[in-house]
Amino acid sequence: MGREQVHPDPAGEASGQSAPPRGIVVGVDGSDHSHCALVWAAREAERRGRPLHLVTAYSVPIFAASGLDGGYATVDDSVIREGAEAVLRQALDKVAGYNIDVDASVENGDASGVLLEMSETAELLVFGTRGRGGFVGRLLGSVSSALPAHAKCPTVTVPLVCADRLGETTDDKHVRAEQAKSGRQLIENVVVVGVDGSEQARVAVLEAAAQAERLSASLRVVCAVPQYGGSLAWVPAPMDREALFADIKITLDAGVEWLKSHFPRLAVETRLVDGSPVDALVEASRHVELVVVGTRGRGGFAGMLLGSTSDGVLHHAKGPVMVVPDRDDPRLADRPRFGPMLGD
Repeated sequence: MGREQVHPDPAGEASGQSAPPRGIVVGVDGSDHSHCALVWAAREAERRGRPLHLVTAYSVPIFAASGLDGGYATVDDSVIREGAEAVLRQALDKVAGYNIDVDASVENGDASGVLLEMSETAELLVFGTRGRGGFVGRLLGSVSSALPAHAKCPTVTVPLVCADRLGETTDDKHVRAEQAKSGRQLIENVVVVGVDGSEQARVAVLEAAAQAERLSASLRVVCAVPQYGGSLAWVPAPMDREALFADIKITLDAGVEWLKSHFPRLAVETRLVDGSPVDALVEASRHVELVVVGTRGRGGFAGMLLGSTSDGVLHHAKGPVMVVPDRDDPRLADRPRFGPMLGD
């Protein structure tokens, strides 16, 4: 898979091969969805003092020929590439006012595969919830569903419904209807992270804490406990459920003490919610800067938060969502010293 580097100069000339992108990578395809992702990514690159790499991907479609020879016909590669380069030039113009280093590339290949490969070296991947159809398309949409579960670095999905908070506009009738119904939302300077007591959730908490510090925001740790079902239907309620909540609150408080040992200046609060994790996090996404989840979680009585839940949050969120992949972190080793952990 070759990479053609496109620099942010007026001529937009290509310069051959380049090193794999680092810093923040954002997928663009010219759609309103990708413009929202682009603005969010540019602001984040400025906050972190990191370079921003713009990428668009295309595949050359092959059509069955109608001739008697039973062969195949292809679309002219140069025409599609020119369209992809035009998309990048427009995107580069949009971020020209930010105090960041920017470069861009046109990739020939499936968008999911392109971004997954870039996640090996990137610090963060950013994309919209869906995008433009056609040859330059497929960058968003299926990508926003598939990529967070497999990327090697954190990903941020930016839904079009939060265009207002990013200073963007859209003609999408569904988004405009949602915005009219919800009205102008007051956005709290808060990062929300979902936890369920799993190791993956603790990794997400550490990333959420770092992001809250970058935003000069507070961190809200949310644990949602759904109603009993399945294998836990035998548990007598309501007394045992009250005891369960009390036990979870103890572990949450211990987790905050652990987190504060690594982020001593960060303001942290906890919320224990009786109900669906997806509902709790989707509702939070309307009012906060960012919602953070892990790729998968514990399952069970306080679980179902990550995995299927992260997928549910991504599909219904009203604000940016960060998904943090499972990975080793030396800071996890001292968590037991601060008290009980959920599931012990």
